[in-house]
Amino acid sequence: MIIRHLKRDRFLSIRDTVWRSVTCARWRHSGKVIAIRREDQSVWERRAPFNPALVQRLVKQGIKVIVQPSNRRAYPMQAYLNAGAIIREDISEASVIFGVKQVPVDSLIPGKTYCMFSHTIKAQESNMPLLDAILEKNIRLIDYERIIDESGARLVAFGKYAGVAGMINILHGLGLRLLALGHHTPFMHIGPAHNYRNSSMARQAIRDCGYEIALGMMPRSIGPLTFIFTGSGNVSQGAQEVFQELPIEYVPPEMLRKVAEHGSSNKLYGCEVSRSDHLERRDGGGFDAQEYDQHPERYISTFSNTIAPFASVIINGIYWAVNSPKLLTIPDAKSLLRPANTPWLPTSKGSPALPHRMLAICDISADPGGSIEFMNECTTIDTPFCLYDADRNKDTKSFKGPGVLVCSIDNMPTQLPREATDLFGELLMPFATDIIGSDAKKPLEEHNFTYPIHSAIIASNGELTDNFKYIAELRELNSLKSRHKIEGSDEGKKRLLVLGAGMVSAPLVEWLHRDKKIAITICSHLKEESDRLAYRYPGVDSMYLNVTENPSQLQELCDKADVVVSLLPYALHGLVARHCVDQKTHLVTASYVTAEVQALHEEAERAGVTLMNEVGLDPGIDHLLALECINEIHEKGGVIESFISYCGGLPAPEHSDNSLRYKFSWSPRGVLVNTLSAAKYLSKGQIVEISGGGDLMSSSIDLDFLPGFALEGFPNRDSTNYLNLYGLGKDIHTLVRGTIRYKGFSECIKGMQLLGLIDTEPHSMLHPNGPDVTWRQLIVNMLGLSDSDIFYENLRNKLAERIGNSDGIESLGLLEDVPVVKLGTPLDTLCHYLSKRLAFEPHERDLVVIRHELIIRWQDGRREERGINFVAYGEPHGHSAMAVTVGTPAAIAAKMILDGEIQQRGVVLPFSPDIYRTMLSRLRAEGLSATEKSRWL
Repeated sequence: MIIRHLKRDRFLSIRDTVWRSVTCARWRHSGKVIAIRREDQSVWERRAPFNPALVQRLVKQGIKVIVQPSNRRAYPMQAYLNAGAIIREDISEASVIFGVKQVPVDSLIPGKTYCMFSHTIKAQESNMPLLDAILEKNIRLIDYERIIDESGARLVAFGKYAGVAGMINILHGLGLRLLALGHHTPFMHIGPAHNYRNSSMARQAIRDCGYEIALGMMPRSIGPLTFIFTGSGNVSQGAQEVFQELPIEYVPPEMLRKVAEHGSSNKLYGCEVSRSDHLERRDGGGFDAQEYDQHPERYISTFSNTIAPFASVIINGIYWAVNSPKLLTIPDAKSLLRPANTPWLPTSKGSPALPHRMLAICDISADPGGSIEFMNECTTIDTPFCLYDADRNKDTKSFKGPGVLVCSIDNMPTQLPREATDLFGELLMPFATDIIGSDAKKPLEEHNFTYPIHSAIIASNGELTDNFKYIAELRELNSLKSRHKIEGSDEGKKRLLVLGAGMVSAPLVEWLHRDKKIAITICSHLKEESDRLAYRYPGVDSMYLNVTENPSQLQELCDKADVVVSLLPYALHGLVARHCVDQKTHLVTASYVTAEVQALHEEAERAGVTLMNEVGLDPGIDHLLALECINEIHEKGGVIESFISYCGGLPAPEHSDNSLRYKFSWSPRGVLVNTLSAAKYLSKGQIVEISGGGDLMSSSIDLDFLPGFALEGFPNRDSTNYLNLYGLGKDIHTLVRGTIRYKGFSECIKGMQLLGLIDTEPHSMLHPNGPDVTWRQLIVNMLGLSDSDIFYENLRNKLAERIGNSDGIESLGLLEDVPVVKLGTPLDTLCHYLSKRLAFEPHERDLVVIRHELIIRWQDGRREERGINFVAYGEPHGHSAMAVTVGTPAAIAAKMILDGEIQQRGVVLPFSPDIYRTMLSRLRAEGLSATEKSRWL
């Protein structure tokens, strides 16, 4: 009975207290009414802008506080009621509405002042509908993120607890990641931040983990662990407060390599990285903080080269602004996440090796596509981690796969909601009176806001304020190119323009067509070709274009594209590149860099344009295979003494049934002209030069690396250029790059050369307006004979006397009375004839062959001969091998540029590891792979 009376008396006391509180508040009411809205942006959102204690202070100041009911809020509704607030669904009475995260557009009340994190100041596309609604409804928007002092420092933020929660989470994730890699560690006993009632409980678990680390319970096979903290603000300090519960030693950035190589495993190493540690001017180096704040575009970051290679865990807490350098780009990830051959990744017998040094990233800034570029979307409290690998795959279901573990939760502080609310409210409270005085229905000029609040007002009276008018400009800039390009169903797609609709175009379009986010347009001066190709792939557009006759149309199409792929004759690449640079559009070609394209390098760099070349077969796949092998040898300490490489496209053996042992799927001109080229190579330490004009065919040698084929090869262009391009080193004594043909090709070509059939100068009998002529008559004339009625046998004998063997010319039908299609020069006339006579039939197939042969000297003195063979066959009634091996790598390179995987600007070749390794990986996924054999000499 006594207990029952005590409970009743306590209830009456609480009721009377609440009644008196509310009555007194109403009695002292100042006429100001504010509201705390319910958070509905996430099921995890439990924070509030003010806790009950702060609400009580506001009520005592005569302010009516309406709190929208929510059972999810970390502080219960009863606590707010006890503090004197009114719990009510309808908050329209309030002139100022406080929240934390963005407000649903339908919930916005016109004519009010809203305080929130709106995430609109960078013109974030996903929040532009919110900003539009705020302007339309004449709402005054105060964004906490922009409550700053006159030096630009933020005054109100959840930052500290974002850092605290983020650090707890990544330690938890690190334990799971290391376990998946085969290592039990003390981190396994740390849970996610939201599992703890408060941060003190989490800190105790972390201290326990640290005690075990200090006792030497970390597996030695993991090696020293280094934690990199970017920035020194609230986020970084919050994370470091938690980190300091562990046994740690701080080191400066310049000591990171030493730590990675010689550090201890019974403690952790920390490094706080400031802006001056990794930012430097593009021109001249150095760092000036004031200049950087005003012109961040003048600076680059060296973080990926000087700091990230030695980081086990990166805690990123820096604010990233548009035009600022990124800490880690997509190409950086390809290098950092590659399996490493470095002394600071220890292994021991029976212990698995770590795949690479970088294990985890906690991107507390959670800015998609920002300072950690490859994280283009946030993780969530439900799914806090993902594994990101070097090929841009993300796995949220496993801790075991390749890559780096990333935690990038955008509402991190809500995992510690009470502490976060307490801190935030205390920071906001000094500005409450200023904010509460806002009347959104009155002009902004009639208010006298203090600097911090005035600087945070993004919109008022239906307009962006002066400080934020740039948002409209940024939106316009972001959508300008898309407005050029978007038509109907192509909205939001990346635009690719393909110039040329020949055989190579089909596999290129087929590969790119798999990505439904790419809008493809094919242009050709033969409209039926582009129409036929577009018809095969729904959604692909076809257009007529002659690039030489209609440059204005080419310019317009380049302007509308994100990337242009030119599959035109290489002589036209300079013209296309000129338009691409002018329109700030990237270009991909499968051909050697022409002088005209190379001359645009610096201009393209300034324009931010990539001119990617040599991503076909030869040049292309041959580069990729060579560089993969060469760099692997160098990384393992080997020296290359000899590098010999041959490549060629051929008919399949069963279809090489002509004296040239060759067939054409497009114009033969390039093949025939190359037989007249000069060549230069290195042989046993001596430079060998072959003059142009036909000597090349006398230098062919037999090739026996594929014994089932009868092959020959001859040098191609200037091989010595690749001493530097491939980084072969000073110890090499032999360097040859050549062309593969079947045996008999060079002998047949020599006969054509001796006769004058590959002459590039005009011939009187071949003038297009001259009298008709047959091939027999033309050959008689070239032999200097006057009697065109000479007996066939005698003609054949005369031909043999001139060239040594007439079989090749005869078998090609050039001694027959077949009408000649006259094209001015013997070369062009012969090209037209052979393109018909030696064309592939629909049922026939081709193949391509690449051979790399290296002699390697290892550090122990042993010498190795390594051979790499790449062979690919075409498909009858399908794509030719040549089309696939040229079109597919060009398609891969184009998509890498579209996706930001290639960010080098100017004239670019596929010689950097982040490019050639990725391209080879994707080619292998298409079944285009090489075999390798070696033997000791």
